Amino acid sequence: MTLSTSDILALPKVVLHDHLDGGLRPATLIELAGEIGHELPSTDPDELARIFAENADSGDLVRYLEAFAHTTAVMQTAANLTRVAREAVLDLAADGVIYAELRYAPEQHVSGGLTLQEVVEAVQAGIEEGVSAALEAGYAIRAAAILDAMRHLDRSLEIAQLALDNRGACCVGFDIAGPELGFPAANHSEAFQLLREHHMPVTIHAGEADGAASVGEAIGLGSARRIGHGVRIHEDIDGFGGEELVLGVVAQHALDMQIPLECCPTSNVQTAAASSIADHPMHELRNLGFAVTVNTDNRLVSGVTMSSEFAALAEVGWTKEDLFEATLAAAWGAFLPYDEKADLAELVIEGYGIDL
Repeated sequence: MTLSTSDILALPKVVLHDHLDGGLRPATLIELAGEIGHELPSTDPDELARIFAENADSGDLVRYLEAFAHTTAVMQTAANLTRVAREAVLDLAADGVIYAELRYAPEQHVSGGLTLQEVVEAVQAGIEEGVSAALEAGYAIRAAAILDAMRHLDRSLEIAQLALDNRGACCVGFDIAGPELGFPAANHSEAFQLLREHHMPVTIHAGEADGAASVGEAIGLGSARRIGHGVRIHEDIDGFGGEELVLGVVAQHALDMQIPLECCPTSNVQTAAASSIADHPMHELRNLGFAVTVNTDNRLVSGVTMSSEFAALAEVGWTKEDLFEATLAAAWGAFLPYDEKADLAELVIEGYGIDL
């Protein structure tokens, strides 16, 4: 059955990998930049969105990253952080997302004088406002936050403690983000040890700009319960894409433990982790039984929504059942207590009308 745009929009979605600073509304970015005198490539919302998307598609990482200098520039006050988080939740809810984990790096939002704790509280306020506003608009969504530490910097232990201090509020996990190649997870072993001791959920960007060994380190040393992107885990599978496959230790472990891979189809193509949507490793990984999930990564920067990612996958052969399986995997991979994950999974099953 061919899925229409309205069919896809109506499907319940679970997003586990969505960067707060990569998903601002263009109009909001223009307004906030004007207030602080920050110059943007354009002050027309449609043109600005087009410029960011073209930069993302250029294959030039420097051009891709330009957008984040603009977005983080306007995210240095509590009011602006709250607004951005509120609008992110509202936009996701309107796109059919019923559960979202928004991730951000608190250390990137302190140049205006905020403390790390004030950053967390501002984002939490925005998430709570967004959930309430979405409900008033007729959308039921639950949202939470993951705190990122920048892997090329040295504040991971501090951010890990910050995540623990805000556990039970809206903070549900910890991540390391930023340049992967040359900045291994091992650099942050103290942070991971602290998190292990306190049983805090961890997801780690790995297998995007570096290979399967990076995924292995994330799962092993980092004790990651999920892998951000993770698509290059296929490099640990001999004969990948063929009939006779031999899984390496890392790939076999990820498969056996059903560690969710937070795949971001469009972004993965833009960063060269995949050659195209049609040839994305996630298709074969899904067929092999890996816990593949679908995510946006950066909605503004990559010019995507969850619905557009679903549509792109449908265009290369994904069925409603395929999208259901990925969404169900995301529900069970959420950083929630078991009974709440079960409730979320039930909502997904009901929303897809799948008879199990």
